[in-house]
Amino acid sequence: MANGLERESGSTIFSEEELREVSGVKRVGDYVEVTCGCTSHRYGDAVGRLRVFVNGYLEITCECTPGCQEAKLTPSAFEKHSGRETARKWKNNVWVIVNGEKVPLCKTVLLKYYNQVSKAANGSHRSQNGRACHRDEFVRCSRCNKERRFRLRTKEECRIHHDALADANWKCSDLPYDKITCDDEEERASRRVYRGCTRSPTCKGCTSCVCFGCDICRFSECSCQTCADFTNNAKA
Repeated sequence: MANGLERESGSTIFSEEELREVSGVKRVGDYVEVTCGCTSHRYGDAVGRLRVFVNGYLEITCECTPGCQEAKLTPSAFEKHSGRETARKWKNNVWVIVNGEKVPLCKTVLLKYYNQVSKAANGSHRSQNGRACHRDEFVRCSRCNKERRFRLRTKEECRIHHDALADANWKCSDLPYDKITCDDEEERASRRVYRGCTRSPTCKGCTSCVCFGCDICRFSECSCQTCADFTNNAKA
């Protein structure tokens, strides 16, 4: 671990050299955390903490004001929350501090694994506009009755959601990548409407974001009804 976060393959996700000039670097378990921000011409800088996980997933905790409760935001949601006038370009608008200067995420190494995961997902199953077509889903905890978000960008994430949905006793602490407990607050209703659809951030379900079966979200070794139907149809 001396040279960076280790991926499952044994190689490092980021080396010390890659992050040497980035401000606020903190290595914790399966992610690296750095200081980030987004600038609005009207409201100024909104500062936060960006977490980059070993599976490429990005998550931002906002620190725009001492009392801000917005946590576990996607970069796109953070961009919107900051009041950025030209939203929907978070790779350019969300920045980190490198050598004392604000540098867009797209010009840093921090998107390396996010881009790899996105490319792999798009190559396996695409919607009509060429993007990955699995929206975020929610599963309710059997203990605290709170809904928890699942992002379905990769086959690994789809399997985690699939197994949680099939487990009647699923609980918050079973979520492997967010490390949450039943004591953590549930996402606000205003945040839950954002489901990651490529057509509209507040889409309630359309053919662009809802997949009815592909090799990312169906598992041939699973005997559940959904996977069995998909396997039989594929063979036919």
